[in-house]
Amino acid sequence: MARPRKWRRVCILPEINTFGPIDVLENPNECIYMTVEEYQTIKLMDLEGLTQEECADLMGVARSTVQRIYNDARRKLADSLINGKVLKIEGGNYKLCSEFEDMKPCDSCLCHRHRHGRNMKFGGQF
Repeated sequence: MARPRKWRRVCILPEINTFGPIDVLENPNECIYMTVEEYQTIKLMDLEGLTQEECADLMGVARSTVQRIYNDARRKLADSLINGKVLKIEGGNYKLCSEFEDMKPCDSCLCHRHRHGRNMKFGGQF
């Protein structure tokens, strides 16, 4: 019997979900797919300066899980940058903060700001 799915808590979806070289036509075989929770770990630890422990607490998972997700995200980001591949952020095992009934909305990311009149934009043209 499979283990039950463990949802990772994510505050907001990225405003832009596709990144890559301007002069390259998109080839599905040359795309790298980063999950939303991988994006969240990069945002929390690299941009906001949180520790793995703090990030794990916000996402509702173990520190070892965050470490694995973060390492996967950095590997994908490096592959995209070094090899000129398109990076797409989509999918994963996550729920937005507002979907967790047993948790109050987090204060650290100010996700309540993003629920009022701010829509997700999807990538630019190549």
